[in-house]
Amino acid sequence: MRTPTPIDAVADDDTRHLAELRPLTATAIGVPGFDHLVGDYSPAGHAALDRLTRDTLARLDALSPVDDVDAVTLAAMRERLGLDAELYAAREYRADLNVIASPPQEFRDVFDLMPTATAADWERIAERLGRLPEAMAGYLDCLREGAASGPVPALRQVTEVARQADELGDAASSFFVRFAAGARPEGSEAQPELRSRLDAAASSAAAAYRELARFLREGLAAHAASDDAVGRERYARFSRLFVSAAVDLDETYAWGLAELARVNAEIDEVVARIAGPGKTVADAAAVLDADPARRLHGTDALREWMQRTSDEAVRALNGTHFDIPPEAQTLECRIAPSNSGGIYYTGPTDDFSRPGRMWWSVPDGVTEFSTWNEKTTVYHEGVPGHHLQVSAAVAARATLNSWRRLVSWSSGHGEGWALYAERLMDEFGFLGDDGDRLGMLDAQRLRAARVVLDLGVHLGKDAPAEYGGGVWDAEAGWALLCANSTMDRAFLRFELNRYLGWPGQAPSYKVGQRLWEQVRADARAAAEARGEAFSLKDFHTRALGLGSVPLDVLGAQFA
Repeated sequence: MRTPTPIDAVADDDTRHLAELRPLTATAIGVPGFDHLVGDYSPAGHAALDRLTRDTLARLDALSPVDDVDAVTLAAMRERLGLDAELYAAREYRADLNVIASPPQEFRDVFDLMPTATAADWERIAERLGRLPEAMAGYLDCLREGAASGPVPALRQVTEVARQADELGDAASSFFVRFAAGARPEGSEAQPELRSRLDAAASSAAAAYRELARFLREGLAAHAASDDAVGRERYARFSRLFVSAAVDLDETYAWGLAELARVNAEIDEVVARIAGPGKTVADAAAVLDADPARRLHGTDALREWMQRTSDEAVRALNGTHFDIPPEAQTLECRIAPSNSGGIYYTGPTDDFSRPGRMWWSVPDGVTEFSTWNEKTTVYHEGVPGHHLQVSAAVAARATLNSWRRLVSWSSGHGEGWALYAERLMDEFGFLGDDGDRLGMLDAQRLRAARVVLDLGVHLGKDAPAEYGGGVWDAEAGWALLCANSTMDRAFLRFELNRYLGWPGQAPSYKVGQRLWEQVRADARAAAEARGEAFSLKDFHTRALGLGSVPLDVLGAQFA
C-alpha cells in the first residue's frame, strides 16, 4: 500500500468537492451520499465549479511530487483542469446542448444507474426527480446568456433536442412517469405516501422538459446559427479536450482520409471471401444475415449472448494476455430502459457494489439481431475494452488516489483504448471468423469516416467529389456515412447529428487508437534499444495501471 501524499490529498479533495457540486457525476462514479440531489446548473453553479478548478490548480502549484505516481497525477490534473478553466473562460457552458451528451440527457440518464430495490432507494429517486425543475431552470439561464452574448448551439441541435424534450415531457408517456409508475420496492407496490411523492415528482420532471422544449423553439432557435461548424479556434480546444493530446488538425484530416481508404481495402478482401469477387459490403451483410447461426431473436436472447460472449472473453484473456483484477472479472450485460439504439458502458462504483455494465438500448419494435457485426462491440465495451480499462483503474486503490481512479477520463484515452482493444482481439485470434472480422472492420471504417467528417465540417474543408464536393456540410457528411457503414439509416442519422453537435469527440476514437499504437511502438523500440525483449502483457499492465491519463501524459511514460 502506497502512503498517500500531499498531492493525493489535493486530488481527493477535488473529487469530494466535485461530487458535492455535481451530484449526478457522483452517482456515475459511485461516490455515495448524493443520489438524492441534482446540483446547480445555473451560471452561478458553473462559476462555483470554476472556483474549485482554480483552487485545485493553485494548491497543486505549491506542491512538488514525491514519486512517479505524484508526477503523473500532477501532469494529468494540470492538463485536464487547465482545459476546464479554458472552456469556462470561453463560456462554452452557455452552448452546452447536443443530442447525446449535454444536461438534458444527463438529467434523464442518471436514473438508469440508481438502485431501485428498496423503499429508501425510491425515496431518493423521488427527491432527485423533484429537484429536476430547479436544475433545468438554471440550465436554461445559461442558454439565455448564450443567446444574449454567445456562444450559441447550432440550430440543428436546438431542433433535435426539442424533439427529445417532447418525448420526455409527454404527460402520459414520459420516461419519468413510466419509471415512477414501475416502482416496486421489495417486490411490492409502493406505499401510498411514497407513491404520491413519486407521481408528483415525475410529473414535475416531465413538466421541466416541456418547458425546455418550449424555450428551445420559442426562445433559443431564433439566435441559433444554421451553420453546424464551430470554426478552428473553438474546435482546437474541443479537440484537446477529447483527444487529450495536441495533434496537427490538418495532418489528422489527411490521415483520416488515408486510413478510411486503408480499412476499406481490408474490407474488400474479407467481402470477397464471404460473398465472392466484385461483391459489395451489402452483399456480404446479406449473406451473413441469412445465416441462422448468426441471428438472435428477442432481447432476452441478445442479453444472454452479450453476457456469454463477455464471460468467454474474460476467461480466455485472464492470465494469458492480461492479469484482470478479481473485481473486474464481472461485467453485467443489460438491456437499457431507453430505446435510442445506443450501446454503452457504465463503470462500477468505488467499492464495486455496482459492477461495470454494458447496456444495449434497443429501439421500439426491433426484435432481430445479427451477431457478426456486434461481437467486436462486446469487446469494445467489455473486456479488453472499457470494462477492463475502467475497472482496473478503480481497483488500483493501493496506488491511485480517487481522482485518478474515478474522475480522470478523456475520450482519446478511453475510446482510443477500446478501438485498440478491438484490433487486439483480431491480433489474438478472436476475430478469425470472416463475419466477425467484417463487423470489426465496418466499425473501424465508421470511426475513420468520423475523423474526416468532424474535422471536415468544423474546419470548413473541401469534401472529395465522391461525397458531393464543395465545403463539407451535413449533406456531404451523410453521403460519407452512408457509403462507409452498414448501420441502420435511422441510427446513422442520429450519429450524424451527434458528430455535428459534439465537435472533437468523434475523431477521438480513431485518433486515440492511433496514439495508443504509437505509444506501444515507442515502448517496443525503447525495450529493444535496451537489449530487452518487449512484453505486450507487461506494457498493457503498466499502461492500464496509470488509470485514464491524458494521452500526452501516457506517451511521456514510455518515451
